[in-house]
Amino acid sequence: VKKVKRHADMTCSPLAVLRSPIPEIRWRKVDAELPANHEVSMEKALLHLINVQQEDEGTYECEAINSKGKDRHRARLYVDAYPEWVEHFSSREADIGSNLTMSCLASGKPKPHVRWLKNGVLHVKGELKFTGLTFEHSGMYQCIAENKHGVIYASGELRVIACAPTFEHNPVKERVLGAKNGRVLMECRPKAAPRARLSWSKGTELLSNSSRIHIWDDGTLEILNVTQMDEGKYTCFAENDRGKANSTGTLFVTEATKITLAPSNADVQVGESARMQCAASHDPNLDITFIWALGSHVIDFDKESDHYELVMENRESSGELLIRNTLLRHAGRYTCTAQTIVDNVSASAELVVRGPPGPPGGVRVDEITDKSVRLLWSRGTDNHSPISKYTIQARDSFSVDPEEWKNANTLPANVEGNAETVTVVDLTPWMEYEFRVIATNTLGTGEPSSPSPKIRMLEAVPVVAPSDIGGGGESSRELTITWTPVKPQYYYGKNFGYIVAFKAHDDYQWRKVTVADPEAQRYVHKDPSIPPNTEFHVKVKAFNNKGEGPYSLTASLFSAQDAPSEAPSDVSGRALSATEAIVRYWRKHEESQAGTKVVENQGENQTRLENMLPDSRYFIEVRAFNKAGMGPPSVQYEIHTKKA
Repeated sequence: VKKVKRHADMTCSPLAVLRSPIPEIRWRKVDAELPANHEVSMEKALLHLINVQQEDEGTYECEAINSKGKDRHRARLYVDAYPEWVEHFSSREADIGSNLTMSCLASGKPKPHVRWLKNGVLHVKGELKFTGLTFEHSGMYQCIAENKHGVIYASGELRVIACAPTFEHNPVKERVLGAKNGRVLMECRPKAAPRARLSWSKGTELLSNSSRIHIWDDGTLEILNVTQMDEGKYTCFAENDRGKANSTGTLFVTEATKITLAPSNADVQVGESARMQCAASHDPNLDITFIWALGSHVIDFDKESDHYELVMENRESSGELLIRNTLLRHAGRYTCTAQTIVDNVSASAELVVRGPPGPPGGVRVDEITDKSVRLLWSRGTDNHSPISKYTIQARDSFSVDPEEWKNANTLPANVEGNAETVTVVDLTPWMEYEFRVIATNTLGTGEPSSPSPKIRMLEAVPVVAPSDIGGGGESSRELTITWTPVKPQYYYGKNFGYIVAFKAHDDYQWRKVTVADPEAQRYVHKDPSIPPNTEFHVKVKAFNNKGEGPYSLTASLFSAQDAPSEAPSDVSGRALSATEAIVRYWRKHEESQAGTKVVENQGENQTRLENMLPDSRYFIEVRAFNKAGMGPPSVQYEIHTKKA
């Protein structure tokens, strides 16, 4: 596959024998990670690379797996690219007689060819080099980079110039200040083509290089260990074959700035304040500024006023640093710099901030069993107070709050401050855990470490049995057994399920049934031979890959009842009043308005019927009923209510 455009697609076509059942397809890049800008679609058969980059070039492999086996295929992705400028020419000026190289560098694949045109005519291929520029080299130049995918252009004008030296736009600085015993630089930057020869004089004395005076190649005059005798007028002379020029500046020598009160090392605890003194002497004609830095960070007193303050104390030459409510990050080397426009001088001191320990690092786990692991870590910073102990915390995959960490039991129970390993015990088998470590010293408890990589404990036999065993008969010839399932954190292993055991109360042999669903809450045993309303003993236990756990407490249940098979006998009744009678009523001349009185107390053999019609005849029948249904009716009995 070769791509210049921004996207690339690769399709995985496994052998025909592996196409049913539909295989699982996995993509990878050989010897590298899949590009972050990839998408997989069509049940993973299509790998789509978005916005392909040069680094995406390489070999890609797809693997198809199903129950019949697996198949692999590889394809090579070649990524071509249009030309792009890495470096290109633009208009410029160059001195006559100088040397010049003009480069045009372009990236692309295949590698672009580069050629030059001068005033529209092919000039040269590759790099342009000029030795001893002349006016004939002036002109419009165009650089062209081209490969089979495209062409790009860059153009500009080369102007070869010649002029006598001039200080019109860049004279020597008129007033130069230098501190005693310090270093002074006086620049000489005339415009000249070809380049001018430069020299310096002080007054009428021509200067030359010595132990204190040095003239750089670019014409800069350097004076070391400046004294009062160095004050005066300095003139720079410039000359080339086109002419001469000069420019003069005056050097004034000032008193050197000196630190008179240097900061001292300090030692504080977190939350306390610290002071670092700094004072300096300086030339009275110059202003002085105090700059404080922590390491390489210059303190901004406006933006960092919560903790830092520059205290002047009504003394112009003092700049004390006040650090309020110190934090651990405020520890380090503080540098006071006393600075004028001429010179500066610095002095430094260390601030030690003592506080709770920093977080341990590199927390990791090995020696995993079903209930314990060995935890290892690396000591963090003690922040200048020895670590006295470590606290181990664990978080499992069933934590409701992602930030819910619990202290873990360890062996030994107390983890000393010099330890870097401990055994964590009393863990739950087959649970997924991550751990962290917290250090403590006399100044407090530090921040916790980053969590360890997640690990899963080994499997173990279940120890928790289902609870709330219940049930009974719901339908005829059935025994329903119910329970509260074991919570997933107590599965202790794969392939978790239940074993239900039951027997009639007078039997010796238990019948056992396996329920493979770990979330099951009931089992219904159907058997036409089950006697109705028979007492059964029932118990349930859990199992997994490692074995069977303990049984629950045994519960007593009753199988379902049969509906009553006999009708009540000797049914009778009598009217008590115009609207009341004993037992059941039935209006003889309007059978569609039948009514029923239900009596659930098995100990009674009569009931009062109310709200009857006066002077009416009723047929009464009685049925027995239970959970299984109603029995046959009794012989009908006739009652005539009294007149109103």
